[in-house]
Amino acid sequence: MSSQVIAFEGTTDNSWSSHMRATFALGVPLVGAQLAQMAIHTTDVILVGWLGTTELASVVLATQMFFLVFIFGTGFTSAVVPLVAQALGRSDAVGVRRSVRMGLWIVLAYGVATAPLLWLAEPILLRLGQAPDVAANAASYLHIAQWGVFPALGLMALRSFVTGLENGGIVLYVTIGMFIMNAIVAYVLIFGHFGAPALGLHGAAIASVVANVTGFLIALAYVESQPKMRAYEVFVRFWRPDWSMLREIFLLGLPISFTILAETSLFSAASLLMGMIGKLQLAAHGIALQLASIAFMIPLGLAQVATVRVGLANGRDDLLGVKRAAVAVLVISVFFTAVGSILYAAVPRALGGLFLDVRQGEAETVLTLAVPLIMIAGAFQLVDGLQAVGAGLLRGLKDTKVPMILALIAYWPIGFACAWIFAFPLGFHGPGVWFGFVTGLAAAAALLCGRFWLLVGRRT
Repeated sequence: MSSQVIAFEGTTDNSWSSHMRATFALGVPLVGAQLAQMAIHTTDVILVGWLGTTELASVVLATQMFFLVFIFGTGFTSAVVPLVAQALGRSDAVGVRRSVRMGLWIVLAYGVATAPLLWLAEPILLRLGQAPDVAANAASYLHIAQWGVFPALGLMALRSFVTGLENGGIVLYVTIGMFIMNAIVAYVLIFGHFGAPALGLHGAAIASVVANVTGFLIALAYVESQPKMRAYEVFVRFWRPDWSMLREIFLLGLPISFTILAETSLFSAASLLMGMIGKLQLAAHGIALQLASIAFMIPLGLAQVATVRVGLANGRDDLLGVKRAAVAVLVISVFFTAVGSILYAAVPRALGGLFLDVRQGEAETVLTLAVPLIMIAGAFQLVDGLQAVGAGLLRGLKDTKVPMILALIAYWPIGFACAWIFAFPLGFHGPGVWFGFVTGLAAAAALLCGRFWLLVGRRT
């Protein structure tokens, strides 16, 4: 590279209209990409749900276990976003290249390290009290799906790079392509259409791996084909280690991973609680959780916008820009989560019915159990959105250790404890578990957003 500085075409206009436009411009493709990513998993759940209740319960547990491993790894790719954004804010091309390259190194190592955990899924699930047939089916799914961990995380690392450049469009297009490919391959292989063998759960797992590998390769080709991105020389001498940057990403990303894990493991633990209540309750929980996860993609995409927008302003030492970027994202998040809450509370039965063939014997019972859970899922969307964006704002400041502690307190001593108390001692069963979610998420929203404004206030 002829120079270590590449001009970044960002804006320093701190008008409210400019911040709103920039938030929407980056937010629309990122939210769309999150929805398309979730649509991949939702498609699998819907298609597998048509096979039967046992298969649905199995894929709920399997995808939750895969998601736990995947989402912990995204903490390291999330660390790349503020590092890239702040480097761009100070026009440091070398810092951008180092961040992306070592981010890919970490997720490669992580994919290798976590493979045994997914391979041993069956004995783990059996020790956690799950039904033997459900545990066996879930493990057979994961033995295939585990090969998608690295390409999925590699795609996230490249996504952090292009997102930091505020070029979210390609992220959306790649993810939509993955969704379409997964839907077609899953439909063909699960049910054996067009002469293909009917592979059931295995067909869904194969489709997921194919989609993740294809998405990673397309993103890789895009980064290398664009002169603006190729100028950063991310893959030049890729094998050369950069230990100081590797350490920085690890130390920044590990608290993010535990923060994410604190929330996602709460939902996975809830799946175990529901499994203890009964198979039908677990299937109903899986439907409500899938719908809640779809709605969460909007604030999750906006949380990434918050990290980029705050990171860029923080990198150029623009305190007013940090404040206004934060307010813009928070306002937009509250608006869209409120709309989602109304929708879920208004038509829960129609939404839940998308996941079941009501002609099957137990499907009607599962749907009846799912309706109140879906209504509660609508009710907690607002606090869920606020806590997600609050975490994203703090990452833009490269503040991750204290938020990790706050999240652990909110989700477990508060959230999980309330879920167990409401479900069993107080006898609310499934809805009680979900009332616990609301309590934990509300606590996280208050703590994380409060810390962000505390840190900003100290710099005034």
